[in-house]
Amino acid sequence: MAETDSRKTIVLTGASRGIGHATVKRFSREGWRVITCSRQAFAEDCPWPAGPEDHIKVDLADQEDVGIAVSEIRHRLEAHGGQLNALVNNAGISPKLKTGSRMDSIETPMHVWRDVFQVNFFAPIMLARGLFKELAAAKGSIVNVTSIAGTRVHPFAGTAYATSKAALGSLTREMAHDFGPHGIRVNAIAPGEIDTAILSPGTDKIVETIPLRRLGATSEVADIIYFLCSGQSSYVTGSEIHINGGQHV
Repeated sequence: MAETDSRKTIVLTGASRGIGHATVKRFSREGWRVITCSRQAFAEDCPWPAGPEDHIKVDLADQEDVGIAVSEIRHRLEAHGGQLNALVNNAGISPKLKTGSRMDSIETPMHVWRDVFQVNFFAPIMLARGLFKELAAAKGSIVNVTSIAGTRVHPFAGTAYATSKAALGSLTREMAHDFGPHGIRVNAIAPGEIDTAILSPGTDKIVETIPLRRLGATSEVADIIYFLCSGQSSYVTGSEIHINGGQHV
């Protein structure tokens, strides 16, 4: 029999850039095994030492592909004790018009609504349900990444994105109620303006109104995700933590 891997394990979607990439580095620094999921294949020039053996290419917009990914994740976990300590649903899409401006509730095509909700809302619950047994075995933690756009009209985030994130916030509350008796904690984080590789033009104007007067760093978001997956937050569930420098006030 293969030797059981004693490391804690996290499954993370949307791991290839931004908050996801910072989260990979944060958890790996703490000695966790990180199974990454994204639309892109593993980049050979990525310094992430685990390599392709801990990466799964999945299109979260395709329900069948999500099902295949769940089976593959469960297979990989079986070889290392069959437990999953954390699931972080970070992947999300926010389509824009050709001009780069937001898509409103009047003009957004219905197929865009369906794609956005599949990735941002349905995929998280599909993964959580599909990996329920492994999460329960570890008394694990689920973190859903919502957005400040889920609670207010945002100048850059479109209607489909905003409403999908609002729905994910509500889903987090429902999941905390349903998963809690099985020892699984479910929380959400709602980032505001975070300094990533792709920032919308005009973000500098928003920063002028944020109480802390700066963008957030991806590492700051990753730190909160780690906290919610660690024993330090063992009695925290059903919460949505704002990470926005006070922008929500």
